[in-house]
Amino acid sequence: MEQSICHSEAIYKSLLKNHFCETLTKIALKHIMTILIAAFCYGYKGKTTQFAHVSSAHRTTVAHFLNHGKWDSQRLESTLRAVVINKIYREAMRTGKPIFCFADDTVSSKTKPSSQALHPIQDAYCHYSHLKRGKDYGHQAVGITLSCGELTLNYAIVLYDKSKSKIQIVREIAEELPNVPVPACFLCDSWHVCDKIISAFANKGFRTIGAIRTNRLVRSEGGKAQIGQLAPSFHLADVTPDLVTVGKRQFFVYRLEAGWKGVPNAVVLISYPRNAFGVASALRAFVCTNPSLSTTTILNFYMKRWNIEVFFRQAKQRLALDKCQIRSAVGIQRFWSLMSLAHLLCCLESSRMSFEDGYAFFQKAIQKERVEFIYCCAQNQIPLEKVVSLLPAACAI
Repeated sequence: MEQSICHSEAIYKSLLKNHFCETLTKIALKHIMTILIAAFCYGYKGKTTQFAHVSSAHRTTVAHFLNHGKWDSQRLESTLRAVVINKIYREAMRTGKPIFCFADDTVSSKTKPSSQALHPIQDAYCHYSHLKRGKDYGHQAVGITLSCGELTLNYAIVLYDKSKSKIQIVREIAEELPNVPVPACFLCDSWHVCDKIISAFANKGFRTIGAIRTNRLVRSEGGKAQIGQLAPSFHLADVTPDLVTVGKRQFFVYRLEAGWKGVPNAVVLISYPRNAFGVASALRAFVCTNPSLSTTTILNFYMKRWNIEVFFRQAKQRLALDKCQIRSAVGIQRFWSLMSLAHLLCCLESSRMSFEDGYAFFQKAIQKERVEFIYCCAQNQIPLEKVVSLLPAACAI
């Protein structure tokens, strides 16, 4: 592609190397290049006006591309998922380390519109926010992330529009995953611990480790009982818990070989922090469908679920996951897919598989390319007025 202030050779080479260019027309690639360049600029907030700052097209052109453009965004999404599977599964076969899959959701907050708004944002509802501990208006994103060793990549991010449940979204994604070549675990919070999801991941070779609520029933020797009722009974019966170290913290843990819905030989862990033993509000419980794993291994594996929270934070802080100003549901889903693509490229371009390193790499590369472009114009004795006319409006170096 020809040298231009609206083009980044670093981004283009990364897209080409990972076979994304094969799925895009020249026009689609041009607009996606604009959005990706904007994503790596300082002060990026996801506004359509910022796309115009690095493009020769008007901001409405790029917005139309996201909202109504006749390009195959589903094919791009399929390519992204295939690249993630290829990288994670190859890393697992190379190192022999287990594969982890994480599922979680987050809210992309928006300002609630007036009841008289003529064009409100599509598919925005009130959702429960764990961060705000209450209702939050906006879009809810369901994310699926895969990890092996130091490599963590986002596999899918889906807009929850209430046409199907979050359980169904996660289950359908599980059903499309290839069978794993090494031992693997699906890690989730209590919202996603159900027999349909556990079964779907088990069919692909994933065992499940998930948090469960303390009011859930488990089968013990004395019959069925709530977890919150079992814990005090263990204490009264002088059952000695194990002291387990997870990271830098220690927990007293009761291990219960119990039947679970759809899983006859599951393991249930009932835990208290060491400094809050017996405190009902500090009680936490987990279920694991692989009884061969030790208590320490189960809890240390579950700690890796924090990786998806890191992805959500990076996507919000750096890639404007919760700040994009797009009204249509189609445009929002497409924008999220492109932000997931930006995150993937950053991880793949870093020698340490680090998003932050890759993000800094693209920022520096784009700045260098802009300086080189202006320098070449000077070498070719192009008048300053013409160089300025070639620059997009408000294009900062």
